Amino acid sequence: MALKLGERCGCVMQSEIRSMSIECARMGGINLSQGVCDTPVPLEVLQGAADAIMQGVNIYTHHTGIRELREAIADKQRRFTGMELDPEHEIVVSAGATGAMYCAFQALLNRGDEVIVFEPYYGYHVSTLRAVEAVPVFVSLDAPDWSFRIENLEAAVTPGTRALLVNTPANPSGKVFSRDELALIADFAVRHDLFVFTDEMYEHFVYDGLSHCSLATLPGMKERTITVSGLSKTFSVTGWRIGYAMCDARWAGAIGYFNDLFYVCAPSPLQAGVAAGLLSLDDGYYQALSVEYAAKRELFCQALVEAGLRPHIPQGAYYVLADTDGVPGSTARERAMHILRKTGVASVPGSAFYHGKGGESLVRFCFAKDTPVLEAACEKLLKLRFS
Repeated sequence: MALKLGERCGCVMQSEIRSMSIECARMGGINLSQGVCDTPVPLEVLQGAADAIMQGVNIYTHHTGIRELREAIADKQRRFTGMELDPEHEIVVSAGATGAMYCAFQALLNRGDEVIVFEPYYGYHVSTLRAVEAVPVFVSLDAPDWSFRIENLEAAVTPGTRALLVNTPANPSGKVFSRDELALIADFAVRHDLFVFTDEMYEHFVYDGLSHCSLATLPGMKERTITVSGLSKTFSVTGWRIGYAMCDARWAGAIGYFNDLFYVCAPSPLQAGVAAGLLSLDDGYYQALSVEYAAKRELFCQALVEAGLRPHIPQGAYYVLADTDGVPGSTARERAMHILRKTGVASVPGSAFYHGKGGESLVRFCFAKDTPVLEAACEKLLKLRFS
C-alpha cells in the first residue's frame, strides 16, 4: 500500500497570502500582502501580559477563556453594538478568530452542508469550510460598492443550505454592510432557517462616517448568529492569537468543547494582556483607530492612483483592492509578481479571493503599517509609472 497524504490536505494547501509573503521576504521587499499590522501595541496591553507572566498566569485557563476577558468582551459589545451577552455561557475565547470560526463550523455544520459565501471572500473562510467538509456556495458582490442582489441569494439556496457567512467590514473588499443590507440578510436567514456566521474582526476600522452594525443585534437574529471577532487587529497583536465566538448558549457550549479539543485554551498570559487593554482603554482609543487608518487609506490610495493602479476605495478594514489593467502579465499572480519585482512591494493576487476566474485584474494591498513604512511603499510603487 502506497503511503499518501489525507484527502483534506487539498483544502489547506499554502495560501497565496503566505506564498507572496515568502516571495517578499526572499526579495527583501515591503510586505503589504499579509494582514500583519505592525503599528504599536498599546502599553496597557503589553504591561498586562508581562505582569501576568511574572505573576504566574502561565497554566491552562478555562477552555472558554479567563472570566475577566469574557466579561470585558461582553462589556465592550454592549457599549459598541448593543449586543447583550452572558459572559459565562455565550462567549468562547479561542486561538484567534480563525480558531473560533473553525470550532463554530465543527460544532454546527455537517459533512456536505452548504454555506453561502459572498465573493470576493477571505480565503481562510473558504478553506476552513472545506476542512470541515462543508460546501461553500458563492454569491457575487458587485463593484464598485460591492453590493449584492437578494435574487442571487435566493438562487443560491438548495435543500442542503445550512448557513450564510458574512464578513463586515470585509477582507479584501473593505465592504461595510449597512443596517438595511443586514436586514435583508436577516430576513433571508429567518425565512430559510439558516445559521449566519459573521466575521467582524475589523469592527473598529470604519471610514467616511459609516458605522459597524452587528447582525446579531437585529430582531430574531441573536439565536441564529455566531459572531466571530478578536483583538489581533484592534491591539496590533496578530501573533498572540486571541479571538472569540459570541452566540446563544445552546451553540456556545458545543463550540467550547471543540475549542477544548483543538486548542485546550488560548495563551493564558496573552488573554490577561488583552483583558487589561479592554479594561483600561477608553472608547476614544477605538474611535481613534478609524481616524488613524482613514489617513493611512488616503495616503496609500493616492499613491496607487499616481502609480496607475486604480483603487477600489475601502469603506472599512485595512485592505484595498486595486485594478492592474496596465501591469504586464496575463494573470493576477503574474501581475502581483511584476509589481514585487519592479517595486519591491508585495501584494496578493486578486484571484486568491475568487473561486473561478474572477479577480485576475486585481491585487490586494494591506495598509496597516507604520507611517514611515507605508510612505516608503508608496514611493516604491511610483516606479510602476515607468514600467
